[in-house]
Amino acid sequence: MEEFHYISRNFLSLNEVGRIVENKLQLKLSKEAEKAIVDCRNYLDKKIEKATEPIYGINTGFGSLCNTEISKEDLKQLQRNLVTSHACGMGAEVPKEIVRLILLLKIQGLSQGHSGVQLATVNRLVDFYNEGVYPVVYEQGSLGASGDLAPLAHLSLPLIGEGEVEYNGERMSAKALHAKMNWEPIELMSKEGLALLNGTQFMSAYATHILIRLKHLLKWSDFTAAASIDAFDGRVSPYNELLHKIRPHKGQIETAEAIRKHLEGSEIAEQKKQSVQDPYCLRCTPQVHGATKDTVNYARQVVETEINAVTDNPTVFEEADEVLSGGNFHGQPLALVLDYLAIAIAEIASISERRTYKLVSGERGLPAFLVDNPGLNSGFMIVQYAAASAVSQNKQLAAPASVDSIDSSNGQEDHVSMGANAATKLYRVLENYEKVLGVEWLTACQALHFRQYKTSPSIKKVIDQFRKEVAFVAEDQVMYLLMQKARAFVNETKI
Repeated sequence: MEEFHYISRNFLSLNEVGRIVENKLQLKLSKEAEKAIVDCRNYLDKKIEKATEPIYGINTGFGSLCNTEISKEDLKQLQRNLVTSHACGMGAEVPKEIVRLILLLKIQGLSQGHSGVQLATVNRLVDFYNEGVYPVVYEQGSLGASGDLAPLAHLSLPLIGEGEVEYNGERMSAKALHAKMNWEPIELMSKEGLALLNGTQFMSAYATHILIRLKHLLKWSDFTAAASIDAFDGRVSPYNELLHKIRPHKGQIETAEAIRKHLEGSEIAEQKKQSVQDPYCLRCTPQVHGATKDTVNYARQVVETEINAVTDNPTVFEEADEVLSGGNFHGQPLALVLDYLAIAIAEIASISERRTYKLVSGERGLPAFLVDNPGLNSGFMIVQYAAASAVSQNKQLAAPASVDSIDSSNGQEDHVSMGANAATKLYRVLENYEKVLGVEWLTACQALHFRQYKTSPSIKKVIDQFRKEVAFVAEDQVMYLLMQKARAFVNETKI
């Protein structure tokens, strides 16, 4: 059984990242990566020794202090000062699964041989990843332009024996961690602090995590929609492939095909329908789900490009004998796509809640709020409220962060992406989407109970599995527990 993923210059796909995470693979630097790191560092040392002109961030101050020259004897202190002074995070702590991805992506970027870091520094980051050491990182602090400075500073603090980490479920100081692991703090060389702090790995990690989760959830959205269509006694004609061939958006075609497949063999679908047309939330599922899928596919391309890029500044080009200062740290490509994703996910959650609303409305032979003796029982009335609340919050969170900018560093950094804010609010949009999808699944299962005819074998199979954890609701009970179980079931069960 494979135990390691080797860091190299080879293209790192989101599928491969998902495989690393799912299989809990440890990391190793390939010989190619080690050589690239060492060669770049050796070149940079020689370059600095011979330098007669200032090189930004190496022998100068940072940001608006870029014209302030730093003496050679202070270069190491300069980099340490950078890490400690930039660790200004606020707000909630970043989830561990995101911190782990930040570590992976930072290792990947530094191993391309353009950042000028020591091999020991990268190896220590690998140690953090493999040993399950999670630096305490905070959500707020990055403007998404000069790299994700504050979050990456918190990620880097433990390298130099500062800050806090979580290890084996225990929160401790970096000093305590070093004592426990018998490690010596890394002494940062010239440029290293800047290489660690510059970069888009904070927002990239959020994007990567969300896209990996979406691959599973989008399948569940189609499956749950099919269950709701049957539960509402909907027509199957809107999913006929002829309709979708003449408007051939890839996601739309895939969704219609998935719904047809899920409804194969349904007795309900085969019965004569009383209604000539269904509401949009059922009839237009391929168009809405499909548009979200197409957005996700575009986002995957952008994010895969980003996680394989070098995004610190300045960057080192040994073969060209150049150390170039540029703007690869600017998060605009990610900020735009993260905002786009927030809108797309908010919409697929919105149409899910609309299907739930129809199911509890007491139409097409279903009892009001999907419970016997409505009035005495409120049934699924407030379950729908909860989904509506999450959807409403998503509408607020879908307002784009990337249209905002703010002047910083005395005007030197005068246009920023706000990609980090786009990333953290997208995470909350995704969490709400999962909750809403769990509610729709719970509701669809309840509604199908009241149908005279049977749903499809594939839907029935999953419902039977679900009923081992959540029974049919015959009368009012504590509902939030069922909602939590439904969400967990959706997250854990493969379609």
